Amino acid sequence: MIRQLRSAPNLLTLLRLVFIPFIVIAVVENRYGLALGLFIAAGISDGLDGLLARLLKQKTLLGQYLDPIADKLLLSTMFLVLAATHRGTILVFATVLVFARDIIILIVCTLLYITGTMKVFRPSLFGKANTLAQIVTVPLVLLHEVSSAQWIAVGRKVGIYATIALTVISGVHYLVRVAFHLRHAGGDKQ
Repeated sequence: MIRQLRSAPNLLTLLRLVFIPFIVIAVVENRYGLALGLFIAAGISDGLDGLLARLLKQKTLLGQYLDPIADKLLLSTMFLVLAATHRGTILVFATVLVFARDIIILIVCTLLYITGTMKVFRPSLFGKANTLAQIVTVPLVLLHEVSSAQWIAVGRKVGIYATIALTVISGVHYLVRVAFHLRHAGGDKQ
């Protein structure tokens, strides 16, 4: 496991985790330009870790778990901190939905994994679209704090509402997929 931790892709994933407190500090201190730059750097590290894993043939089990955890921690933290700022840069409602969906999925996955009912949890197209909406929305929200350009304000609003819609759709879709899997698995045992 330690050897897996030292692989270049996993080190980049860990670097993304290191960015999180510095981005939070920048937002809390109203240094949105710095927060945006750090968020973009974290995003680049996310792209590079996957690319390196493929090119160097260093895909690891640890990386398969660590990468989505780092993504969720970064995005969820950003939603939380941006909703909590005095300016209310992201709707609290959107943040609650994002957190509720992720917590429900985490609890369901953990229970299914522990009980041996389900061991593989692949993201759906809706889940990927939801993550993409969040990845696009966060920098638009940060950029909106730096610039008052109309296209940024519109993009920010569209991103937030797309995130809300895709969070609900992907959450429901995930639960339906799990229910179908459980029902199908239960039918095989009879």
